[in-house]
Amino acid sequence: MKQTAVEWLMLEKALVGYIDDEMVQQALEMEKQQIIEAHGLIAKLQEDGSHKLISGETYYDKTYKPST
Repeated sequence: MKQTAVEWLMLEKALVGYIDDEMVQQALEMEKQQIIEAHGLIAKLQEDGSHKLISGETYYDKTYKPST
């Protein structure tokens, strides 16, 4: 059974006794990959009525990354 990023982080805290920045970064990367995998590839309806395929990575970037 796969673990969620939060489950992994909680287990690490229980084993090690603390959470450091490296563990948090690893959990964030796990969460990103889980979101990308769960999203998969979908067709997004465009304004002109056509469909555009959107990958999980594109979805993640547009949804969770701040625009610069």
